[in-house]
Amino acid sequence: MDNDAKKTVLRMIPYGIYVLTAADGKDKIAAATVNWVTQSAFAPPLVVVGVKTDSGAYQIVKSAKTFALNMLGKDQKGLAFTFFKPASVADGKISGQAYRTGTTGAPILTDAPGAVECRVTSIVEQGDHHIVVGEVVEAHLQKPPTGRPDAAILEMKDLGDTVFYGG
Repeated sequence: MDNDAKKTVLRMIPYGIYVLTAADGKDKIAAATVNWVTQSAFAPPLVVVGVKTDSGAYQIVKSAKTFALNMLGKDQKGLAFTFFKPASVADGKISGQAYRTGTTGAPILTDAPGAVECRVTSIVEQGDHHIVVGEVVEAHLQKPPTGRPDAAILEMKDLGDTVFYGG
């Protein structure tokens, strides 16, 4: 296989940018920028997300069996970069960002324009990112977006010409 062609072609897949959050119900909270996300079913509403297996977020999601996907708005590039590195919790904030606890116990970022809380229904354990399937059990909308909802979110291409994740 031509590795350069593979990398380029895989980078042609459009990616939204989200912050996955989870809490173990004791003392651990995780937050990580993720972009391998899609809705996979309407009934019940299911989303799938690829989560790096050696991350603290994956360990908490796997044990807690719940997580939240916090959507980022076009103007929230800084938040995407904030959660590219391991999160820290201090002064009631995650990496300096205010949050509240959702109905599943997962943190909901206060400044996220929208979020869904999910209950893990299955995990596909293959590769360096495992596929977590979550049933949407709660949705949060800070305010309705102007225009198409999918046009309101931050995408990988919005982070600049040198920022890639796929490939």
